Amino acid sequence: MKYYIIAGEASGDLHASNLMRALQERDAHAQFRFWGGDLMAKVAGEDNLVKHYRDLAFMGFAEVLMNLKTILNNIKFCKKDILNYQPDVLILVDYPGFNMRIAEFAKKEKIPVHYYISPQIWAWKENRIHKIKRDVDQMYVILPFEKDFYEKKHHFPVHFVGHPLLDAIADRPVLDLDTFRKEHKLNNKPIIALLPGSRKQEIKKMLEVMLKMVDQFDDFQFVIAGAPSQPKAFYQEFIKNQKVALIENKTYDLLSVAYAALVTSGTATLETALFKVPEVVCYKGNAISYQIGKRLVKNIKYISLVNLILDKEAVTELIQNDFNEKRLEDELYKILDHKNREKIFNNYFELEQKLGGKGASDNTANLIIKVS
Repeated sequence: MKYYIIAGEASGDLHASNLMRALQERDAHAQFRFWGGDLMAKVAGEDNLVKHYRDLAFMGFAEVLMNLKTILNNIKFCKKDILNYQPDVLILVDYPGFNMRIAEFAKKEKIPVHYYISPQIWAWKENRIHKIKRDVDQMYVILPFEKDFYEKKHHFPVHFVGHPLLDAIADRPVLDLDTFRKEHKLNNKPIIALLPGSRKQEIKKMLEVMLKMVDQFDDFQFVIAGAPSQPKAFYQEFIKNQKVALIENKTYDLLSVAYAALVTSGTATLETALFKVPEVVCYKGNAISYQIGKRLVKNIKYISLVNLILDKEAVTELIQNDFNEKRLEDELYKILDHKNREKIFNNYFELEQKLGGKGASDNTANLIIKVS
């Protein structure tokens, strides 16, 4: 079959690439055309990559408005490209602002629409359920509470396939710490990982405060996880302390050896938890975007996936004005304390139990082929 896949962020690139491999194993004639990133290109070739996600990522209301013309042009181009390719199946991976518009178009063109990783309509824009019911043929959810949300509250059948991060992390080879240290010229001090995000706007806001911790914790070394979408030179603008290291495009390797982490809110908070790394979750967005978002988000007590899934504050969240040097220093000291770490590890074990087992990519691929 011919598959057209749209992923607009780094996490979508990861999960879509694993899904593509699973489809290839089941469909010997699988052909792909896709919007995504380097991981998807490794599976299906650079020639089949339409646009890279680094050219698509705009964060927050203000940023979207500033780049509205580009976004609309991308949507127009995508529709034309889909018609030219004539896929048997359209697979949308998260990225709802863009993908919901493409779903509406594809439905009218009678192209089967499969949505992998649901838009978080349980948090905001719940009225999107009407468009999802109208335009999406099959929905694959990855958070356990989403199935009840869709089926019990909105009477829309969905498939809970498990969380793909469990596969991505479990399938990794064990990393040797000494080898990692030598390769990246690190010393023997325990590592505190800094995950400031993947977009330039958020990295600028987050990294400045995170780096203020370096001189306060001399017994540790700080290592920045460089996002694949950003050049090394961009990070070097912020690194003025020789005690800080930058490791590009190896976030999972870094998390597998980290003692603690400061993490920008997003998928990385869950990834960090699944690597069993105590973390402080951080978020500071554009002031206008934050105020608008705060009024639109309904009945959500937390911003991190860890706390949302467990329905309790398992990890500390420093949001907007709370994300400052003093609070961050206090919370970092707490997650380095042995008694607090034991409690965090117990919460992480509970988190894994709720997410279910491995097999999200295989489960989704089986269902796509079964109904196509």
